[in-house]
Amino acid sequence: MSKFKKPFDGEISRYFNEETPKTMRKAIGKAHKNDILDSSYPYRERMDKDAYEQELEDSQIELVKMQRWIVENDKRVVIVFEGRDAAGKGGAIKRLTLNLNPRVANVVALGKPSDRERGEWYFQRYISHLPTTGTLTIFDRSWYNRAGVEPVMGFASQEQTDQFFDQAPEFEKLLVEDGVILIKIWLSVSRAEQLRRFLEREADPLKHWKISPIDVAALGKWSDYSKARKRMFEKTHTKKAPWTVIRSEDKRRARLAVIRTVLERIPYADKNKKIAKPADKKICGTPGEHGELM
Repeated sequence: MSKFKKPFDGEISRYFNEETPKTMRKAIGKAHKNDILDSSYPYRERMDKDAYEQELEDSQIELVKMQRWIVENDKRVVIVFEGRDAAGKGGAIKRLTLNLNPRVANVVALGKPSDRERGEWYFQRYISHLPTTGTLTIFDRSWYNRAGVEPVMGFASQEQTDQFFDQAPEFEKLLVEDGVILIKIWLSVSRAEQLRRFLEREADPLKHWKISPIDVAALGKWSDYSKARKRMFEKTHTKKAPWTVIRSEDKRRARLAVIRTVLERIPYADKNKKIAKPADKKICGTPGEHGELM
């Protein structure tokens, strides 16, 4: 491989070498590719590749059946993906939509708001992307930017954040009562695994595009993001619009858990319950079940 310049002048490597706790640095340094870094994770190695690919293929067939049901029954589905940077949102969305018709399953990943959008009601630019009948919209990050990255990075005031938490449950309640099937997924990743993934991206020029200035600026803000996440769950994990937390230390298991969560929530016809079965409860559940409210 030819030489290349590391993005952001190698700031991720500098943080790893100079600011990462010694025990974490040692664990990352000696870990093999398939090793699990989080000692509380219920599996010690990644899922076997052959078993994963077979289960993934079977699950994707169910997703196609689900898509047909959505179209034929004029249903509207919204799936919100949130989680820390490098938690695996993009990879999970890719496997979820791989064999779906892009005219039916639309992925929305909005950038920073324009000057006009900053002057609008906060939810306004998301509303225009909500699905019509017979379609599915997947938000790769969503209105929950205001619950996490915006307050942590200083892009939203305390007043704006408080207002968001007053309005978000009501906004989602209105969607559900209007017939929208709303699924909110949070992908959880440990601090050590997140840093390992950042280092892998920094070392691979084909993945440099995955590193953003926000990723670099947030390296030292783990605790701030944890506090923001805790408040988000406390305010927006509701009966009408609950959160599903999936531990993504192992991307393969997490991707299957994502797909099974979606298949379980949508009552499509001819569901094969041996395949469209509940997600692994060891890594998937409510925020309280997996310590996200601690």
